[in-house]
Amino acid sequence: MAPPFPPAEPEAGLDEAAVRRLVHLFYARVQKDALLGPVFGGRIADGAWPVHLQKMCDFWSSVLLKSGRYEGRPLPPHLALGADAGEAHFARWLALFRPTALEVLPPAAAQQAIAHAERMAHSFRLAIAFHNGEDTTRIVPFA
Repeated sequence: MAPPFPPAEPEAGLDEAAVRRLVHLFYARVQKDALLGPVFGGRIADGAWPVHLQKMCDFWSSVLLKSGRYEGRPLPPHLALGADAGEAHFARWLALFRPTALEVLPPAAAQQAIAHAERMAHSFRLAIAFHNGEDTTRIVPFA
């Protein structure tokens, strides 16, 4: 029996090439960023960036295109960041991600990607605080 509603078609202009542009431009900006660059650079060797970028392409392809390519657990590496995964880091990550998505993706897809990134950042902040034994009741989503 067919599902009652067919899967939504991706927005025109949203394809694997657009996802690749988003990921590569965003992480190029991250690498140059004064706050985030050292965090990522300290954990991803120069020669390992292609592997990381492919993993992030798989992740965002799964999120935006429902490709199912990403197989992983994104939270554990973030839990290991300690003080390098604080409020300022997540705020800066979103401050770089939002304009990059708006620049690279079609409008509705950009808003979808931004909304997902904001939910993910909030979820990670809660999980990290809980993992560290902190009070999570005062953590509010980024606006």
